[in-house]
Amino acid sequence: MAPSPILECRGVSKSFGAVQALYRVDFDVVPGEVMALVGDNGAGKSTLIKGIAGIYPFNEGETYFEGKRVHIHGPRDAAMLGIEIVYQDLALADNLDVVANMFLGRERKKVGWRLDEASMEKAAIETLHSLSVMTLRTVRQTVAELSGGQRQSIAVAKAVMWNSKVVILDEPTAALGVAQTRQVLDLVRRLADKGLGVVVISHNLHDIFEVANRITVLRLGQRVNVFETRLTTQQEVVHAITAGKLLKVPGMADA
Repeated sequence: MAPSPILECRGVSKSFGAVQALYRVDFDVVPGEVMALVGDNGAGKSTLIKGIAGIYPFNEGETYFEGKRVHIHGPRDAAMLGIEIVYQDLALADNLDVVANMFLGRERKKVGWRLDEASMEKAAIETLHSLSVMTLRTVRQTVAELSGGQRQSIAVAKAVMWNSKVVILDEPTAALGVAQTRQVLDLVRRLADKGLGVVVISHNLHDIFEVANRITVLRLGQRVNVFETRLTTQQEVVHAITAGKLLKVPGMADA
């Protein structure tokens, strides 16, 4: 029996004026799997993720988390459920060290409003070790000193530090070299192995086929297929991305 989805969207739509960015999209991820979300530019990937995050609330449809219907009105609601998103820009502060970045906006304080530096450093080290992130010289390095792969690792560790259950990664290997990409892909698999639901948005099908269990394809704001990675090929996925059958032709009135 297949596990139940930890996160599920049913028939979600989003329009911006006359532009239909999403149309009746179904999407789900189960604990312990990597679900890839692929599609050409303008397919609706970012809109779907931002809808889940509450940045662009859906116009219609339902969202379920751990089997219960939820209403996500903003990023704080998503975070309280256990949904964390690592955007492509990573949102790290170059001038701060690793510990300060991992606790940015959620600092631990002692009596008298002093920061509890020792406690934060210990928690940061434990989180990084639990994800097998071993390439840092020290957690007191500034982010400006880190490589692209190390930065991505810090952003992911920051996301999973807060008892997150679903982690969404937007183009996690973009602009990384071969060794750094390998480091990040290994980290993605470790997140799933820890029982998290992981969503990866990527244009790199080679990376997708390395780490994903399933692949959801969006085209022109609609879901056109969901593939089991081990049962499909890159050619089939590319065909769905470029020519997948649509429920509704954009610009045409509903019948």
